[in-house]
Amino acid sequence: MTAPSPKPDLPFSLDRPSSPPEAEQFCLAMVNTMEQLLSVIERETELVRSGSLKEAGVLQPEKARLIHEYTRGMMCAKQHAIALGNLAPAAADRLRRQHAEFQPVLRINLAVLATAREVTNDIVSTVAKAVGARRQTSTYGPGGQAPGAASAAEGIAINRSL
Repeated sequence: MTAPSPKPDLPFSLDRPSSPPEAEQFCLAMVNTMEQLLSVIERETELVRSGSLKEAGVLQPEKARLIHEYTRGMMCAKQHAIALGNLAPAAADRLRRQHAEFQPVLRINLAVLATAREVTNDIVSTVAKAVGARRQTSTYGPGGQAPGAASAAEGIAINRSL
């Protein structure tokens, strides 16, 4: 006897809708998930732009949960597109429009995060070079050798979780 597989903790069913209320409920739950994710993404973008990276990082668990719901829901919507369109055409249309409006916001968020990551990497590289230059001796070494070129410091850690 096999144990039943656990149902995913999603605000909608992954089963094909078989009635107009089920189709409308699915579309409504997906629109709600997108609105929640949009709110988190806009807040994160705002925080990163203002330099509040620590506060933006706090949003990560909620963002990850909503992205999981959104991704699973869109895969399910794609799989059941015909049923959704036949059973709840107005709700399916709203879901399509919401999805189309959602994409540019995601692109902006990804661009802001990429810029913040690039700036952070530049700052860390500059600090590593400065620390490495400080370690460089300006006197002659053993055997009368001239000092070598400055190298970046070793041992600087970078947290790439953002």
